[in-house]
Amino acid sequence: MIEVQDLVKTFPGAAAPVLKGVSLRVEAGEVFGIIGRSGAGKSTLVRCVNMLERPTSGAVRVHGREMTRLDGGALREARRDIGMIFQHFNLLASRTVFENVALPLELARRPQGEIRDAVLPLLELVGLSGLRDRYPAQLSGGQKQRVGIARALASHPSVLLCDEATSALDPETTRSILALVKDINQRLGITVLLITHEMAVVQEICDRVAVLDHGLVVEQGSVFDLFTRPAHEVTRSFVRDAVDRELPPWLAERLAAGLTEGNRVLRIVFTGPSAETPVIAEVVRRFDVLLNILQANVGYIQGQPYGNIVVEALGDEAAVDAACAYVRERNLRVEVLGRVAADRVAR
Repeated sequence: MIEVQDLVKTFPGAAAPVLKGVSLRVEAGEVFGIIGRSGAGKSTLVRCVNMLERPTSGAVRVHGREMTRLDGGALREARRDIGMIFQHFNLLASRTVFENVALPLELARRPQGEIRDAVLPLLELVGLSGLRDRYPAQLSGGQKQRVGIARALASHPSVLLCDEATSALDPETTRSILALVKDINQRLGITVLLITHEMAVVQEICDRVAVLDHGLVVEQGSVFDLFTRPAHEVTRSFVRDAVDRELPPWLAERLAAGLTEGNRVLRIVFTGPSAETPVIAEVVRRFDVLLNILQANVGYIQGQPYGNIVVEALGDEAAVDAACAYVRERNLRVEVLGRVAADRVAR
């Protein structure tokens, strides 16, 4: 559906390329996220997909069409199949909700009856049927973005590009807009390429994700895999922000002492079906090892349970070794964070 191959973009006068050979593939009908910190190149990348920015080199294919080879009327025709939602809405203040949504069809010189028949169902789809005659100044941020979504869908595109579409919205409105985008994806079969700097957005609606850092894709895969097994430090930092809470300061300070004796502190990671394993109770029963829970975090990613628990293991060294081996045999990940004095960690 969307194929980006060895994409390079250098702006005139820049010391280095913004994009440095980016390659990725977005399958038809999926929601694909691109996440990165500010300056990573993600907005430049999405603007290269519809040729709002011309790549310096490399290829961009949408539905098999090589976008970099198109211009004039051929490019305008290809863009009609690619809707785009912007961070700051980009609505025309002098036009009503109806007129803003109708704008792409007017520019394409569609008949007025055809425009009306296209716009009214879109307003219903995004929940704005009762606001068709209002102006942007009379709308909330979430309502403005719904207008932007309806406008992006006016030409019946098969691809929807979302460039930080929720970053200007409050958390509750963000969730409602993401739910709308996911509903559109599922109901209309539209492929969504979503740009964000928030892992919580990726977690909410994306099927797969690519992590962009300084113009390079450093990691990509399913959202569940990247959340549960991040390989790159940038990905780990995003995941840590979203699901892995930092250790309590009192515990981090004691682990920093680097003791070679004392009770081991373990992080046990639960993913998928393994999250439902009663491992704590089994370890206590089988190995006579007490696990003092210091921190726990459990949630769901793409409908699959995920969590991690930090425990102090109290027991004989050999018994703790056996308990760790038992936990790993059940497809749970165990990480030894360090040791703490036996009489100091419990609180």
